[in-house]
Amino acid sequence: MPANNNEYNEIEEIVTKRKKPIRSLFIFDIIEFVLVCSIVILFYITMTVNTTKVLFIPKGSTNNIISYLNKNGYEMNIVDNIVLRGLGYIQSGWINIDENELTKMDFLYKLTTSKAALKTVTLIPGETSYIFLKKLAKEFNLSEEKLNKIYEKYAYKADGNILADTYSLPYGMNEDHMLFYLFSQSNKRYEEFSKKIFGYYDKKKWYYYLSLASVIQKEAANEDEMPIVSSVVHNRLRKGMKLQMDGTLNYGKYSNQRVTAQRIDEDTSSYNTYKFKGLPENPVCAVSLNAIKAAIFPVKSKYLYFVRDNKTGLHKFSTNYNTHVNNINANRGVPKNYTKEKKEENDIDIEAKKIMKTDVSEQKPASIKDLFKSIN
Repeated sequence: MPANNNEYNEIEEIVTKRKKPIRSLFIFDIIEFVLVCSIVILFYITMTVNTTKVLFIPKGSTNNIISYLNKNGYEMNIVDNIVLRGLGYIQSGWINIDENELTKMDFLYKLTTSKAALKTVTLIPGETSYIFLKKLAKEFNLSEEKLNKIYEKYAYKADGNILADTYSLPYGMNEDHMLFYLFSQSNKRYEEFSKKIFGYYDKKKWYYYLSLASVIQKEAANEDEMPIVSSVVHNRLRKGMKLQMDGTLNYGKYSNQRVTAQRIDEDTSSYNTYKFKGLPENPVCAVSLNAIKAAIFPVKSKYLYFVRDNKTGLHKFSTNYNTHVNNINANRGVPKNYTKEKKEENDIDIEAKKIMKTDVSEQKPASIKDLFKSIN
């Protein structure tokens, strides 16, 4: 028995010695496989990806999104699927990649973390909705026809519904969402501004001031002149005089066109303030908050006329027609040199500057009731 036992132990020892190399070889193979896979994955995720800075990602599962990207030349596979699932949820819609060339890993990371792609668009004070809708259609690849139909259907007035400002809008917004957003944001700003001044918001009355502000926006040479131009408008309205201002004829598609004697003679709309008394039925254009402030807070003056001075590009204001004619004649033969600099300022100029620099929330509009009585 002992002899046999020794033989058994020897055999077991031999088998054990043979198993150790086999086990070591198996472990080595696993390590080698893992290293090879790691190198392949590392190489793969550091490959260069060329992309557009703004990328559209459809809604759907990770598999569907990968399939979509494959069809658009991004060469995605199961490795991308695994990595993306580990990184998190893929953003949908237009996203901002912000680079044209990056590694595959950075690209996958951006798919899950990038914010919505935004484009900035500015509605210039004094510009009309007609021109702005064309700009929106071009900048965001939208249908100009649809924009116009939606605008005409839901806009409160023909113009002035969108505050002149700079807006950051996401790519991919359709026509109705974009206009509803612009309408709601503008109305919110109008309401806030009105409540600061009057303590309430009356939309009908507010749009009356927008119409007045739009005339100021078109006519004033700069912001400092706005309260002075406003005083001329108020004074002429109070006296029942026609405004007779070219700027009111720069409405809609005529926004940037020179007003001729023929236009004045042929235009039969309410915008023709040479033919009709009072303000136009609609705002002439988009306005800034400063123009609205000037419309509500004109300087106290007796001015009834103004004409642009060729020497400065600013306006000369006058209280009577004879002085106005003399100011017109003074421009004859004088080349236009719009420096926008005024050498001498009177008390009205100083007061106008003060109005434009003052925060309306701190002003005390004691004459608001009188203003309403005199122009409504």
